[in-house]
Amino acid sequence: MPTTPVARRRVARAAALALTAAALTLGNGATDASTPSSGTVTDTARSTSWGGGPFLVPNVTAQAGDAPVCTVPQSCDDYALNVSTPAGYGLDHQLVVKVGWVNTAADFDIYLLDSAGNLVGSAASSADPEQIIVPPTSGSYTVRVVPFAPLGESYSATASLTAQPATPPPGTAQPAGFTTYAAPSAFADANSAGEPSIGTNWKTGATTYQAGLSTFKASFNDSVSPATVSWADVSASVTTGCPQGSTTSLDPILWTDHETGRTIESQLSGVDSLSCTTDDDGQSWLPSMGGGIPSGVDHQTLGGGPYSASGLGGLPVSTYPNIVYYCSQDIATAFCATSRDGGTTFGVGVPTYSLLDCGGLHGHIKVGPDGTAYLPNKGCGSDQAVVVSQDNGLTWTVQHVPGATPGDNDPSVAVGANNTLYFGYVGADGKPGVAVSRDHGATWSNRQVVGGEFGIQNAVFPTMVAGDDDRAAFSWIGTPTAGNSQDTANFKGVWHLYVTTTYDGGATWQTTDTTPNDPVQRGSICTSGTTCGNDRNLLDFIDSTIDSHGRVEVGYADGCIGACVTDSTHTSGAGPVDAQAAYATIARQSSGLPLFSAYDPAVTNVTLSSLGVVKNAAGQFVATIGIRNAGTTPLSGLALQLLDGRKQVYSKTGLSLAPGALTTITATWKASGGTHTVLAVADPQNLITEADETDNKALFTISSR
Repeated sequence: MPTTPVARRRVARAAALALTAAALTLGNGATDASTPSSGTVTDTARSTSWGGGPFLVPNVTAQAGDAPVCTVPQSCDDYALNVSTPAGYGLDHQLVVKVGWVNTAADFDIYLLDSAGNLVGSAASSADPEQIIVPPTSGSYTVRVVPFAPLGESYSATASLTAQPATPPPGTAQPAGFTTYAAPSAFADANSAGEPSIGTNWKTGATTYQAGLSTFKASFNDSVSPATVSWADVSASVTTGCPQGSTTSLDPILWTDHETGRTIESQLSGVDSLSCTTDDDGQSWLPSMGGGIPSGVDHQTLGGGPYSASGLGGLPVSTYPNIVYYCSQDIATAFCATSRDGGTTFGVGVPTYSLLDCGGLHGHIKVGPDGTAYLPNKGCGSDQAVVVSQDNGLTWTVQHVPGATPGDNDPSVAVGANNTLYFGYVGADGKPGVAVSRDHGATWSNRQVVGGEFGIQNAVFPTMVAGDDDRAAFSWIGTPTAGNSQDTANFKGVWHLYVTTTYDGGATWQTTDTTPNDPVQRGSICTSGTTCGNDRNLLDFIDSTIDSHGRVEVGYADGCIGACVTDSTHTSGAGPVDAQAAYATIARQSSGLPLFSAYDPAVTNVTLSSLGVVKNAAGQFVATIGIRNAGTTPLSGLALQLLDGRKQVYSKTGLSLAPGALTTITATWKASGGTHTVLAVADPQNLITEADETDNKALFTISSR
């Protein structure tokens, strides 16, 4: 069994603390109180500002829990904030509390407390500025600024009432349907599957799921609907050729190269990783170097894809066709190393960003069809970001996602078939959001909050996959319960696994609750690393992939099993064992459109797309009728009927249309005086079974004198 994963939230922040110790003689130095000490925001006076410092003494007590200890003088700086808003104001407005400072190597945290001292919200990452976004509920609050690693810095702060960003309505495509599959209970790590990884071999169809030191293989039988599954434990071990995969781990990760079918599993060792590769879905494994040197101590990720034509040495040095990346987080920077032999050996670790660029931890690396590599990050200044390499990992550039406010969850990226980049994240307001880039992250569009169909107020663990360039799926765990979702004692939310899909390039999205009758968690979910309590059973992320037909598969840990599923008294934090679970589970798409249009379900549908009628110079009516095959199957033997009132004035049979084809038909008949109602009907005898029988008719009214 692996040891408890190291803290993911505080690793980069430790660098700031180390810099403080090296640069300053610590003591109870004098600091300034917040100036002014109080302020008010209303619907007519929407903003107030204050500041404090300089601060010399770090307060790192929040590493032991969600709230800092403020008993030492000058260890916390409080500001009294009064909020006064009319009823209903929170439907389209929000309260934003923001704290910033000049030296990006420093670090401050903020906490928002209500009049009873309860924690309403917090921002304790490495972002600059830190931001809290909560509903603008009237009341008296305390904004507590904590100098986590101040480096002699002062801070400036604002509290503002702002309009919520406009969100387009959900898409009109049918939401995807899902079936869940739990691993056999006899498997080691079956109920210790926090932070799972998942990958699919497109050659064999096998799905591999990493949980702790265990690798499970799921084989789906799609000859029945929904598919059935058979499981096998294919963990790397001495007997299967790679003992490194079964000895020790601080964090596990797995990645499957869809194209080649190679799977790499990685066990973090604290310096680098112990790693194994398989080309036969885990029947046998071979040892790997593990990662590059230097490497970080935490938060490793694996990924790969085609070489970039823009990079030096853009060719493999072995028969393996693709480049493989190993990236990890160190104290003050992150490193990525590349492998040109399929993950067997790795080159030198290259710094991707430093603490001065990004303080947040990175998510899983992805590589696009053109060879561009993307490493998403949850906190780069005031935004989340992607760190991009277009030269096979030699250099990296931070590309910010404006408006994606830093949060506690690693963001995720996916790349479509023509290099459209999709970014899925959870913002400072706790809500899931998406954005789209078509120029490798240089600019972004269609940024929006998703999950509105279910009233989602809190989300965790975003993960993203894409297929065709205009199709992507964003998966996350969410709840419609508002409030501080990390409040173990008071938060009573019920969490489900949701998948949000787009079929129009990110313009619109529609969401599916994949676990409507089986909560993933009851109560709080902590995303604050190893400082959490019993509500960190799910650890820090989930993962998703697609199979060769574009079906979405989400690997997640189910935190609510057994009696917890139906008993609302079983909650995380201090509840029964069945509410502290982390059970290995896959949610797999079983209906709806996949992410590859080539495998769309066959649809038969004819549409009367247009009807126009005019009177010509000879005194006749002339109708122009547009008929479209809106389905995915060819149409033949199609009939058309045209009525003027109750009189049939035109008919045609034996029409044929290819999928997507449009034909225009002209009909002419003798006009008479008065007002005429003209009706065109395709398939008037309903001889063709269609997906939509309501779009076969069109009316037109014309007057004749």
